[in-house]
Amino acid sequence: MGQDGVRGIWGQGQGQGHLGTGQGQGLWGQGQGRGTSGDKGRVRGHLGTRMGYVLGHEAMKRMQTSNVLVSGLRGLGVEVAKNLVLGGVKSVTLHDPHPATWTDLASQFYLREEDVGQSRAEATLPRLAELNSYVAVTSTREPLSQELLATFQVVVLTNSPLEEQLWVGDFCHSHGIKLVVADTRGLFGQLFCDFGDDMVVTDPNGEQPLSAMVSMVTKGCPGEVTCLDEARHGFETGDFVTFTEVEGMEELNRCGPVEIRVLGPYTFSIGDTSGYGDYVRGGIVTQVKMPKHIHFKRLRDALAEPEMMVTDFGKAERPSMMHWAWQGLHRFMHQHGRAPRPRHQGDAAEVVALTKEVAAGAELDEELVRELAFQATGDLAPVNAFIGGLAAQEVMKAVSGKFTPITQWLYFDALECLPEENRDSLLTEEQCRPRNSRYDGQIAVFGAELQAKLGAQKYFVVGAGAIGCELLKNFAMVGLGCGPEGSITVTDMDTIEKSNLNRQFLFRPWDVTKLKSERAAAAAREMNPALRVSSRTDRVGPDTERVYDDDFFEGLDGVANALDNVDARLYMDRRCVYYRKPLLESGTLGTKGNVQVVIPFLSESYSSSQDPPEKAIPICTLKNFPNAIEHTLQWARDEFEGLFKQPAENVNQYLMDPKFLERTLRLAGTQPLEVLEAVQRSLVSDRPRAWPDCVAWACRHWHRQYSNNIRQLLHNFPPGQHLLWVSHHHPCMSPITFGCHLSLFSATPSPLGVTRSPFRVTFGCHAVTLACHPSLLHVTRHLWVSPVSLGCCPHPGVALTRCPPQPLHLDYVVAAANLFAQSYGIAGSRDRAAVAELVRHVRVPPFAPKAGVRQVAHSRVHDGRLEELKASLPSPEELPGFRIDAATSHVHDPSPWHLALSPHCPPQYYEVEWTLWDRFEVQGLQPDTDFTNCSGPPTKREILETKAPHGCSVPQRSHQNGHHTNEA
Repeated sequence: MGQDGVRGIWGQGQGQGHLGTGQGQGLWGQGQGRGTSGDKGRVRGHLGTRMGYVLGHEAMKRMQTSNVLVSGLRGLGVEVAKNLVLGGVKSVTLHDPHPATWTDLASQFYLREEDVGQSRAEATLPRLAELNSYVAVTSTREPLSQELLATFQVVVLTNSPLEEQLWVGDFCHSHGIKLVVADTRGLFGQLFCDFGDDMVVTDPNGEQPLSAMVSMVTKGCPGEVTCLDEARHGFETGDFVTFTEVEGMEELNRCGPVEIRVLGPYTFSIGDTSGYGDYVRGGIVTQVKMPKHIHFKRLRDALAEPEMMVTDFGKAERPSMMHWAWQGLHRFMHQHGRAPRPRHQGDAAEVVALTKEVAAGAELDEELVRELAFQATGDLAPVNAFIGGLAAQEVMKAVSGKFTPITQWLYFDALECLPEENRDSLLTEEQCRPRNSRYDGQIAVFGAELQAKLGAQKYFVVGAGAIGCELLKNFAMVGLGCGPEGSITVTDMDTIEKSNLNRQFLFRPWDVTKLKSERAAAAAREMNPALRVSSRTDRVGPDTERVYDDDFFEGLDGVANALDNVDARLYMDRRCVYYRKPLLESGTLGTKGNVQVVIPFLSESYSSSQDPPEKAIPICTLKNFPNAIEHTLQWARDEFEGLFKQPAENVNQYLMDPKFLERTLRLAGTQPLEVLEAVQRSLVSDRPRAWPDCVAWACRHWHRQYSNNIRQLLHNFPPGQHLLWVSHHHPCMSPITFGCHLSLFSATPSPLGVTRSPFRVTFGCHAVTLACHPSLLHVTRHLWVSPVSLGCCPHPGVALTRCPPQPLHLDYVVAAANLFAQSYGIAGSRDRAAVAELVRHVRVPPFAPKAGVRQVAHSRVHDGRLEELKASLPSPEELPGFRIDAATSHVHDPSPWHLALSPHCPPQYYEVEWTLWDRFEVQGLQPDTDFTNCSGPPTKREILETKAPHGCSVPQRSHQNGHHTNEA
């Protein structure tokens, strides 16, 4: 999940979904019609724009020419049809000759009680057609026949008998019609795909092509390519790549895509390069998406020789078991004309026996087969939603050629939902028998007792967007909050926009500009009139805690998040932890999604873990080739911490921790060398004794960063000889000479703060990191206001004593010297004239380029160098009481808690294993409190140190009867 949250089910791909809002004007055209001849070849309307960012223009156009048949309109079939209509295929034809029954209401959300007895397809059609006016939705009463099937590009069979699946599969495979078969039975799901003998996938994963910078290519068979250090190429064996800007071995620039074999995170082989020229330098390697050909077996053959996709490696053996069990279930239904009865031991035993006949000689999990038989009449809306979403996605893959399809079987089960203990006594035939209720499909799986508990639940749904709509639909279908004591509260402060209609399926065009929470609640109530749902428009946050107060949260049984930003998720997570309420957390981004279930005393909270870190910026890019704002921001942060924070922390640990050296030498890679060199500089070579030493250090550091390092880089990559500088992303740069460029700066601001000199913004970003240091802030606010004409100094290399300091350069030295002095407890000075005089006497060593130095690579660690550093360090005994203050821009909360606490922690707090769900109580300030022996009220940090185990936090508190109740 990205930092700005996740979006609706059809996503925005790369976060550009707002381009498709408004009047439908965006990347995929204006499309105001209904698919007439005037807009053939274009993607129609704004409803598909957000999905267009995921699938792409060509894939969307192919979808818009596809006709799909969906056979079977129970809960699973309507989920598939709903997703396809929202997705924007050309037409969807509904086929179901059977009348609606009372049990269909368990999950068929477009059937009403008054529709019982009518054709499922015809009763469903008008409500499906409302979802997208650009998709032609029709129904047919004809029985399935070859003539009917021949008019479609894709056929979807749901809840279909095996005999029908087989002949339809034979016909579709031989006529090039793509087939998807889907079925659900209680907590079990099945999916099968047959997309022909030779399906071409144009883009297997939908991700942007990868690229990397080349540092070396060897001659040989095969030739080996090495990418720049600290920049993992990310390629996989079998990928195809092309080369550009390679010097020397220029044959690579002219060859087509070549297949690679990955040798390591920075290396791969590319075939025979022995006849090519010698590699000199440079080069960019880019991944090429090559068409992928996939062969599918027809259903009849795939039953005997199945290929299965494993979705849960904790259940890797189950797909093969379910493959045979499903066939045994079909045999039972063919012989009896009905499904096995819920929890009927005789029917289950017969299904087991039939499965053994199908899987002769195979070792079966009889309990798994028996459970499938027990749940054969089960019909669960959440399972239908999951399998239906997968089936619709496979249809889109089939017609668009985008993303790798399932090959070929997928089996799913959610048996974890059943009781872990005493299952046979809790789920009996009597408990699970039909009751002529709309919830019979659920009672068959979980029993009537659980159904009653669901009806009494009180839930809070936060957000009524795409996920919120799905949650409300599923809650209505399963009967959550539908009993006399139950309720659901949904809140969302937003109004409905046109761009919401392609994924927030509870809304219709006439709902635009109305409140989401109100319309979503009304639509869910239409699906199940018994649903006790109320809507609110108050956002969740600290400013509404008087609305969502203690009474509100304590009356809840759980919370379901449907939010679009991380901050709100974290806030709701804190509230649920505080009140010890279960939390259902979920999110989607394009084709990706996540779900987390938080249960008090059983699981961690949402805040307990973090999203995977964003792809790290390579060190070589940060130091030498910054080409984006985020590069310069990270560079500034690293610069500040590397100068004023990390060295101080390392030195203090070295002086105070006897095992510091031992631990440091065990670090991986070059870290031991880097840490010890930093400690040696701080204690020996760079240690200042007085204020002039601090000024000298700041002046030399300026030369190192903004002159010498650039000169070394240009020495390694000469501008006139290296294609690197021709790239738009890597404009050439020139070093700055201290004190000269008096007319260096223009008053014209640069768009977005970016110029062709990457070091301009690099330095300017100190304003963010060093905002608490006024002098350096002044520099960073002005030094890089606009493009700088670098390299034009009439006095290159001039000594400081011969060129008066430029004001902004001097500001940098003043600020850096004061920070450096502050770290060592030396009194600084803001007297610019005095600092300028000191600068004139600083000797800056002349720059001498180092041959063979690679700025982008770390040097190897040599044991001899480490021993030298250890020997040069003064022992901690030689520096008694010495300490370096680490600079920080973190703002501490100064407000204390007015609690009278003993400074010592009672031992019982350390004898308990604490979790985030535990609490401790602290006696509040009493009128007769004696502060004589107290040094003052404790701070939050002191409370943590004395009352809670290490690493805990105290984010909430309440005042009840003179006590403070805090989270541990």
